[in-house]
Amino acid sequence: MKATFCTRREFCALFLFLNVFVLISVLRHMDILEFQPKFNSTIIMPRVSTHPNEIHSFCTFQPLSPEDALEEYLILDSTAWPETPLLPAPISLQQTSDPAHSNFTILPGRKGGEWHVGDQLEVMIQTSDFQGRPKKSGGDFLLASLHNRTLEAGVAGQVVDHLNGSYSAVFSLLWEGDAQVEVTLVHPGEAISVLNRLNREQPDRIYFKSLFRSGSLSETTLCNVCLRPTQQPLCNYTDLRTSEPWFCYKPKNLSCDARINHYNGGWKSKVLNANEEKLFQRGVNLKVYIRASGPASVTVLPQKEGQTQVKSSTVTSGPSGYYYQGVWRALGGTTVHEFNASAISQCLKGKAVHMYGDSTIRQWFEFLNAALPGLKKFDLHSPKRTGPHICLDYANNILVTFRSHGPPIRFDPLDTRELCYIANELDHLIGGPNTVVVFTIWAHFGTFPMEIYIRRLQSIRRAVVRLLDRAPDTLIVIRTGNPKDLNLFASLFNSDWHSLQCNKVLRAMFKGLNVHLIDAWEMNLAHHLPHDLHPPPPIIRNMINHLLSYICPQNGS
Repeated sequence: MKATFCTRREFCALFLFLNVFVLISVLRHMDILEFQPKFNSTIIMPRVSTHPNEIHSFCTFQPLSPEDALEEYLILDSTAWPETPLLPAPISLQQTSDPAHSNFTILPGRKGGEWHVGDQLEVMIQTSDFQGRPKKSGGDFLLASLHNRTLEAGVAGQVVDHLNGSYSAVFSLLWEGDAQVEVTLVHPGEAISVLNRLNREQPDRIYFKSLFRSGSLSETTLCNVCLRPTQQPLCNYTDLRTSEPWFCYKPKNLSCDARINHYNGGWKSKVLNANEEKLFQRGVNLKVYIRASGPASVTVLPQKEGQTQVKSSTVTSGPSGYYYQGVWRALGGTTVHEFNASAISQCLKGKAVHMYGDSTIRQWFEFLNAALPGLKKFDLHSPKRTGPHICLDYANNILVTFRSHGPPIRFDPLDTRELCYIANELDHLIGGPNTVVVFTIWAHFGTFPMEIYIRRLQSIRRAVVRLLDRAPDTLIVIRTGNPKDLNLFASLFNSDWHSLQCNKVLRAMFKGLNVHLIDAWEMNLAHHLPHDLHPPPPIIRNMINHLLSYICPQNGS
């Protein structure tokens, strides 16, 4: 009884602390309230924060409800990256992790050194700096995968940071034969500290513009979620339904209502000093393989009789699937079937498939358009990259659509009337058993504090809940982000680290809802082909097969 009371008392204390935190957070942001518009295109006079410790004072956040603020706090806390000890300025490359001096070791398996299908393989990774000294702190970003090129087999490993310079990678053994271990240093911890700071201090390092026009007058101004305070007033384009913030500097001679388009204006070419740039060197410390200190592969024997089969993954551990003979096999949930053109047409017959997001979901739209002879794309004279796009197959009554998500979309000039937030689009759908919703949102948020991404997902989730409430048999599928080819530029504007963090937030946000995830991260990591922002055709085909297996779980070719 005493233990029960103590537990409840501790719970109440925690609950009280979190409520006080939320209240303080709301009070600190009360000065933003006067900025919230009742109507669109309002003018905001510039205001500079006087808070001495607010390093991103020009990036103001709208107050949240206590429930949303608590969720944001808990998600940020649960996804916080291990801190790397601060090095004296200027940063010395010699003290950071060097893949050439680091190594991994395959730990002994079963008695007798055997591994069988269904076992787990564990690898110990030790990082060292450029002088060969073992690191004493964690925070490096490592990727691990297991491959057999001959069998076209592969699976992603789960990496654990022991916070002392050593890491573990754990793999599920899922096929017979050789299994080659690959461990990659994506970023040293010091580089991630730089990326995290940039997202706080320079979220505008990619900037956007809008053209304003009235008659013969036209002006162009800068736009963003976060704009630095100047003497120039702001136009407030915060969405009235979702409360998604967006601002432009007001033109000198035109009204806020004269805005006609949105486009990617460019990027700041110099955001790091020379020492910081050394943390992002291809072939040196940016996505470089770490060597093995001994054997780098094992031979996997058949599963032993009575041995437990590897089961489906959870949200936080275990692989979501693996490749065998080039085909993705999901672990748990829906069995992934292969679909040829005829099977795709049969599966989608009578269906409306609505796709929303960025170019990585547009790949799916283009794949279906190319794969189905009867699916004809209508020319709406809309930009190729943003849409909207529509394909119809009259004979089979199939509709497939694509729309890009709203700002901060980094595409070519887009008419403001075509700027659509996913949440608003979902609210326009009736839904039902013949409606499929597919979306992704991650790649265009790589320069912003994670709070902005969390709040976007909160508004999308509310719309998903509303859609499922009115039409619970609507199928909703979410594509996660994926690793990509990295150089200095890509690292600073859309790093794999930020994409991984977005995936963690996405999983936490939609956990428990009747939605399906397609794990693009692991489907790329487990494949032998090089990482690419836009995955190559073999991976896209497997993603489409996975999607179609959700739509038609009993079908396939």
